[in-house]
Amino acid sequence: MKRKIVWLALLLAAGTSSAANLTVFAASSLTDAFTEIGRQFDAQTGNTTSFQFAGSQALRTQLEQGAKADVYASANTAQFEPLVKAGKLSAGQPFVQNRLVVIAPRSSSAVNTLADLARPGVRLVLADKTVPVGDASRKTFDAIGRAGTYGKDFAARVQKNVVSEEPNVRQVAVKIQLGQGDAAVVYVSDVTPSLKGTVRTIGLPTRFNPLIGYPIGTLTGSANPQAASAFVQYVLSAAGQKILKKWGFVGAP
Repeated sequence: MKRKIVWLALLLAAGTSSAANLTVFAASSLTDAFTEIGRQFDAQTGNTTSFQFAGSQALRTQLEQGAKADVYASANTAQFEPLVKAGKLSAGQPFVQNRLVVIAPRSSSAVNTLADLARPGVRLVLADKTVPVGDASRKTFDAIGRAGTYGKDFAARVQKNVVSEEPNVRQVAVKIQLGQGDAAVVYVSDVTPSLKGTVRTIGLPTRFNPLIGYPIGTLTGSANPQAASAFVQYVLSAAGQKILKKWGFVGAP
């Protein structure tokens, strides 16, 4: 209820001023959900929202180097907090959560279980370790290895099978669609309707696959701070959360 009141207040305030042109930097895993949220937000406010989707680490670097934006949504806190400490970004708040999942081509039987990822000759595609999903993938494999279920050297054997390290999670999924890997690790939200027809999913045990929180905040140098805050509140509103859940995300903590 509180979020709804805040959103309505900002919407009314936005309606009394001229329409704004907003730039939102967002993790690539948010592409589908934020594109839909942006359409609805603009329809209600008269604003024009443009998006820059990329790996969170790439967006952070751009912002550190002076790129102009109004809102930043990251796929983890590690690529968010340094900007807060540098005074470039508001403290922000978590707005949604996600989990990892293994995908494999429906046309291939090379990988059917988690253990298969460590089998010699398997071609595994991961995001680069600097990318949130790549970092989380490696931490998950390390945790599975420490548990000993598939041998203490599980993570090392999996790493030997990595044939490609991509700059963002959407590029990871594309590699599998193109048949350039036997398996990959992406977010659950990346298994979109267009992807489901070509891939199978292999779940990761929940104890090794905790929910990953995504933070969002406004840039302190925003030229449209009121509209930027309204966008953040719309993402947090029931309408925004409904869209995020539609695209496979778990609601805000």
